[in-house]
Amino acid sequence: MDALDNVVDPLRDFAKESVRLVKRCHKPDRKEFTKVAFRTAIGFVVMGFVGFFVKLIFIPINNIIVGSA
Repeated sequence: MDALDNVVDPLRDFAKESVRLVKRCHKPDRKEFTKVAFRTAIGFVVMGFVGFFVKLIFIPINNIIVGSA
C-alpha cells in the first residue's frame, strides 16, 4: 500500500494545484489582449531589425576574413 501511496499522492497534489490554477486564471479582455498583441508585434519587429543589422554588419566582415586567406 505504501508504494501505491507514493504514486497516487503526487498525482492528487498535481490535480489539486491544477484545479486551483484554472480557477484563478481569467481570460483577457479586449484592451488587455490588444496591449499584449501590440507589444509582441513590437518585439518581433525589434528582433527582426536586430537580426538584419547583425547580418548586415557581419557579412562584409566575414568576406574580408575569408577572402584574404
